[in-house]
Amino acid sequence: MFTGDLVNHHAEEIEPMLSIFKEIKAPYGQFSIIGNHDYGDYVSWNSPKEKVANFEKFKDQHKRLGYRLLLDENVKIQKDGQEITLVGVENWGVGFQSKGDLQKALEGTRKEEFKILLSHDPSHWDREVKNNASKIHLTLSGHTHGMQFGIETPILKWSPVQYRYPNWAGLVEESGRYLYVNRGFGFHAFSGRVGIWPEITVIELRKK
Repeated sequence: MFTGDLVNHHAEEIEPMLSIFKEIKAPYGQFSIIGNHDYGDYVSWNSPKEKVANFEKFKDQHKRLGYRLLLDENVKIQKDGQEITLVGVENWGVGFQSKGDLQKALEGTRKEEFKILLSHDPSHWDREVKNNASKIHLTLSGHTHGMQFGIETPILKWSPVQYRYPNWAGLVEESGRYLYVNRGFGFHAFSGRVGIWPEITVIELRKK
């Protein structure tokens, strides 16, 4: 699962890494969503048509990577007669473009289903997800990148980004609903990381 910001500005930025990421295969499929950077909002375009073309190319890049891009929709993942509902929304952010429609993405689901939500900005969990009438058991987010700067030790976890995002990295739980914020593995502006390591997360689900 990939939780957005595949590129910083242009769809072709991912092309040098296509062959690497295409090697990642999962038996039940690969899934992704859109982050705020993926819309191309932070760069000048010669025309609106050029921006639209870039976004269409961006969506096609997910197909080339072997990922299904979830656009306010849900899919069922089945194994041995059991089922997980995977829900994905477009970017929903505070101070950023908010296109994500959670209720549309949940259409056709039942309250009792085990649901995993992919939503780029962890602010979404605080504002709409954790108290939603349809229980979403686990939300996977990114967006903050740990601000690419901070301190993480067994006794101290700090980054300037926490003053904007209270839930900026790792796992948090409230009323039986969980959020995990991945620190990402790329960079923006400053081409490096200090104290915030690149991250690929493996989460094991256990039925209670």
